[in-house]
Amino acid sequence: MRRRVPSIESLSAFEASARHLSFTRAADALSLTQSAVCKQVAVLEAYLGVRLFNRIKKRISLTEAGQVYVRQISDGLDRLERDTAAIMTHRGEGDVLELAVIPTFATRWLIPRLPDFQRRHPGITLNLTTRAEPFLFTDTVFDAAVHFGSAQWPGAVSNYLFDEEMVPVMAPALLHQQPCPNPAALAGFPLLHQSARHHAWRRWFEVAGAPDMEAIGGPRFELFSMLAEAARAGLGVALVPRFLVQGELASGELVAPFDIALTGDLAYYLICPENRQDRAALQHFSHWLIAQASDYRGEPSDDTTAA
Repeated sequence: MRRRVPSIESLSAFEASARHLSFTRAADALSLTQSAVCKQVAVLEAYLGVRLFNRIKKRISLTEAGQVYVRQISDGLDRLERDTAAIMTHRGEGDVLELAVIPTFATRWLIPRLPDFQRRHPGITLNLTTRAEPFLFTDTVFDAAVHFGSAQWPGAVSNYLFDEEMVPVMAPALLHQQPCPNPAALAGFPLLHQSARHHAWRRWFEVAGAPDMEAIGGPRFELFSMLAEAARAGLGVALVPRFLVQGELASGELVAPFDIALTGDLAYYLICPENRQDRAALQHFSHWLIAQASDYRGEPSDDTTAA
């Protein structure tokens, strides 16, 4: 049965025109003439029976239908381009995994360990894209996701990696400026906050045995990586995941005045869709990542397939 889909040429012309809101700039991006782009867009509108652009003199804007349609086709075109590039790169050999990751986890924990995975499985290519919020795998190109939250994910299997251990860190010079004999004394330093964790410091003081400390004031930063850099710059004391600052703690750029960690009910998980469990490449990556997490937790791994 023949698929009822427009031509790639028409879809590409529409997507480029929608992205640039200009037929001229779309033509430049596609190495076509303006008339060719206009013709392809007109062909697509005739095929759909829907007007995608408002044309007012020499300016264009997306109609409501155009706004909806460009969102729907953009991911598909991106996936087609990635799949085409992958098969050309590997000449049909090996496998490619699309992984959705949390930015900080990827840059500070996962990527430094990837050379080991590459050495063990040279035929598998990992493409990493940042995603912070849960999503439906059926609506995306992703084969798996690294997620911080609960273990519940519709239509997927969750594999526990490790808990989030939040520890206070600061620049050594800041600690030398005034004594810090006990956890309560940290309240005398500027406290740096993560924007989405309003009560993290209050909860840490409770765990540290100083529940009545004032822990609301202080600058706020959107990302943990910003917090770590602010602490390294001497702006105050940051409460950050331990894995994020392992390198700085080892080098002495940051110090942890107290090895008291705040943990919660949420954790890091590898999420794999149920309908892709039999993919060999995904199995290899899952076994490897779970073994890496076990090593990080200081627990022996029972998974010999990671070797």
